[in-house]
Amino acid sequence: MKRIEPMKDTIELIKKRYSVRDFLPDPLPQEVIDDMIEAARLAPSAQNRQPWRYVIITEPEKIKELVKHTGLIGLSNYFIKDAPCLVIACAEAKKSVRLNQQDYYLVDVAISFHQMILAAWAHGVGSCWLAAFNEEKLAKYLNLPKSYRIVAMSPFGYPKDDKTLYSKALNVFSGSERRLRKEEIVVNSH
Repeated sequence: MKRIEPMKDTIELIKKRYSVRDFLPDPLPQEVIDDMIEAARLAPSAQNRQPWRYVIITEPEKIKELVKHTGLIGLSNYFIKDAPCLVIACAEAKKSVRLNQQDYYLVDVAISFHQMILAAWAHGVGSCWLAAFNEEKLAKYLNLPKSYRIVAMSPFGYPKDDKTLYSKALNVFSGSERRLRKEEIVVNSH
């Protein structure tokens, strides 16, 4: 059996990634966006149903307008208006597999979207996974099919060197740098 070579660079990439809330206005090259889409496309999914669907917005005015349609809870993420790219990760719920009394589209889209985020980071492009939005209001604004569910969204862009006070406060509030020790996440089955 052929062994897979270890990829130390992947672990380093994961260790260095952080949530970015302050972006340079520089647009993302199409090749970078294409790599992000390819990484998302290649994700595993339950029974290979591939329920992920992505809305990708790269026009600054459209991003600024969308911010107004994320609902009251979405106002906490007003910083997305400055990102040169915004991706809304959706699921085609009809493609979902239901196992163990749960719909797997959430898991499938999360895996796919995370692969997109890591591919972006490999190009030096930051992101910030967001769940604070009014799904109904945003789906209506985007004119999504009724069978779509919005799972998450993220701005994408090159990080600014200097973080705003708002960004620093959110980082402290969310405890972004705190991680559980491995002893806290590995559970003995006996």
